[in-house]
Amino acid sequence: AMLRNLGKLTAVGLLTGLDPHTRHICGVLADQERLRKARLHPLAFLNALRVYQQGHGDKGKLTWQPVGQVVDALDAAFYAAFRTVRPTGKRLLLALDISGSMDVSKIAGTGLSAREASAALALVTAAVEPHYTMVGFTCSGRFGDYRSNWGLTRLDISPRQRLDDVVKRLAALPMGGTDCALPMLEAVRQQWDVDAFCIFTDSETWAGGTHPSQALRDYRASRN
Repeated sequence: AMLRNLGKLTAVGLLTGLDPHTRHICGVLADQERLRKARLHPLAFLNALRVYQQGHGDKGKLTWQPVGQVVDALDAAFYAAFRTVRPTGKRLLLALDISGSMDVSKIAGTGLSAREASAALALVTAAVEPHYTMVGFTCSGRFGDYRSNWGLTRLDISPRQRLDDVVKRLAALPMGGTDCALPMLEAVRQQWDVDAFCIFTDSETWAGGTHPSQALRDYRASRN
């Protein structure tokens, strides 16, 4: 409830940066135990940060002047919330769509682009999961790390990186269509043992010669 009302609290003059209310809210956002009990995913804090930073909501006419201390506290809470996510312990292959549309597609009901949300989830996974591989994919025919006609690139994302740095890294990769089958095809090619494929895309699924569902069936058959 506090995250949802930060804009209104600022608009009515309750949060100015010099008042005790600002100190209280920043203290709550820095309290690791409260973050754990709130059971909010890091994306909830990231979305609250982006909405608060822009100084207005996506609906209605309410506007406010963001308070710097609150912006910094929300930013710190996003990274601190990584520690509240429970790991699966599974062998995960995270595949991030790097096509150009990821920059302009928005996650419904949030202020986040698909690129930013996928980068954030990659950071969360890197921070909490012990067994994972990350790749960025577009479509075959684009330049990647493996061969000149293979649109897939290994991603070395560290949980110590900042989100903005990861977004810039993804946006700088060669872009094309969206072939969601490539992660499974590469796992067969490399003989990776994967418990779950996590594919992040902006609702685009197929731009290649193999349908993703067929690629997954082929992977299961090849790895027994």
